[in-house]
Amino acid sequence: MVRTVTGTWPVFGSLRDYQRGWVRPDVIAGLTVWAVLVPEALAYATIAGVPPVVGLYAAVPALILYAAAGSSRHLVVGPMSATAALSAAIVAPLAGADGGKYAALSAVLAIATGIAGLLAGLLRLGFIASFISEPVLKGFIVGLALTIIIGQVPALFGVEKEKGNFFEQAWGVLTHLGDLHWVTLVVGGLSLVVVLGFTRWLPLVPGSLLAVLLGIAAVSLLGLDDRGVDIVGHIDPGLPALGLPAGVGFDDYVDLLGPAVGVLLIGFAEGLGAAKTYAAKEGYEIDPNRELLGLGTANLGSGLCSGMVVNGSLSKTAVNGGAGAKTQVSGLVVAALTVVTLLFLTGLFENLPEATLAAVVIAAVVELVDIAALRRLYGVWTRRLGSIYGHAARADFAAALAAMVGVLLFDTLPGLVIGIGVSMLLLLYRASRPHVAALVKDGSLWVDAERHPELPSTPHVVVVRVESGLFFANADHVKDRIEELCTDDIRTVVLDAETSPFIDVSAAQMLGQLRDALERKGVDLRVARDIGQFRDTMRRADSDTSPVGLYPTVREALADVSRKQPEEDS
Repeated sequence: MVRTVTGTWPVFGSLRDYQRGWVRPDVIAGLTVWAVLVPEALAYATIAGVPPVVGLYAAVPALILYAAAGSSRHLVVGPMSATAALSAAIVAPLAGADGGKYAALSAVLAIATGIAGLLAGLLRLGFIASFISEPVLKGFIVGLALTIIIGQVPALFGVEKEKGNFFEQAWGVLTHLGDLHWVTLVVGGLSLVVVLGFTRWLPLVPGSLLAVLLGIAAVSLLGLDDRGVDIVGHIDPGLPALGLPAGVGFDDYVDLLGPAVGVLLIGFAEGLGAAKTYAAKEGYEIDPNRELLGLGTANLGSGLCSGMVVNGSLSKTAVNGGAGAKTQVSGLVVAALTVVTLLFLTGLFENLPEATLAAVVIAAVVELVDIAALRRLYGVWTRRLGSIYGHAARADFAAALAAMVGVLLFDTLPGLVIGIGVSMLLLLYRASRPHVAALVKDGSLWVDAERHPELPSTPHVVVVRVESGLFFANADHVKDRIEELCTDDIRTVVLDAETSPFIDVSAAQMLGQLRDALERKGVDLRVARDIGQFRDTMRRADSDTSPVGLYPTVREALADVSRKQPEEDS
């Protein structure tokens, strides 16, 4: 146990109370994950723009250090497509055509991400994941997956790759179709069929590893590299160099610290979702702050081992859980097998066709193009919502679409910022225009009159409900709406505040102004069922003026009105 400012931090917490009966399922799960991780790590490294072996360099420290620091028993941490693409987008403009500096800056980005994660964890900033909504993350991932796929198509087809955004790259593919290298296309196409086919019909067989082995065998036996098929080429065997990356200065760390926060946000949100999914299935809790610490130490270790940015993987975590893993011992088994791969098996991957690697990447991310999820978001709409919020009624779909289009047009980090910005703007818009419902009595309940047109209204009385907290941004809208509901025959307005959990000083002053305005028209304003913060703020905000009448229930607010009504009618 290690003590920090956040309290007690259990090292290798998932191994506490370890049972002998868990060894076998953990080892089997580790073998299964290793078979998936090796080809995918090689592929994701190519997305990041670094040599494929860098993906294996990153995986070993990430698996070990997350097991030591994280709170999930099942999460598998390693190179992933989203953060790999972010890494490429961040590093490429800084490194230019210098391959050595590119790899060094990729490691620096991992170190900067690790430092940001550790600081965030120590400062207990685990709540930051809440600022990336699920629709924004979904749209971002869809856009990112499409960008990754189009970026791998040239390697699959054996044509030249164009730079630029998604549409520019897609146009580049179309204009180079006449230059197709048919042998490369056959190798890549068959590799894609193998991966997708086994994933679909024989999921227990690691289709990615099988496609990689078949591709290597085809090159070795048929001499495909002599026929123009690009291969990975020489890979230095052995473990990576340890320590800070060479050839970079302090300014490079400073320049990458800001972008590293964006990488951390995406990696943390994706990994936390995967961790919570399997924690819920197995009945244990996930600590977001320890997840930040785990992600931070994993990235720091990866960067110091000549690696790249890493994060939790939903797909490999699913493989891990499905294979019966009980604890992070499975991750330690994967790390040990990856070390064996680096020491003795790197030569095997030198003949790996680039087209096969591209097929593995495409197969891994194609399932992330979740158009059905976007369709479901679009379907979250009713005519009533449309009448209340207008175009903002489909706020979640709009945010997802903005993030996706932002990624396709402007790159990864700008796309994420656009998605978050649009979601926040729509949230503020909807918060500034809450639904103000006129209520009618249904037995002992007060219900929305528009939803129950068959119920009669109370003569000379309007009871209203604001379906939101009251604050400066919506105070004027609420005031205008209540005044609209006050027809000439209304003599009493009751605000049912039970659905307004809070009120600020601006809104409290608005109610005072509304009371005065209605009073001049002979209308009495009363507030019923004010609760908690609403009540506290109202009593203090009204201290310098005559207070708005406060009542515990709507019935009590209308008690004297019902007595006066017969007299007025007579």
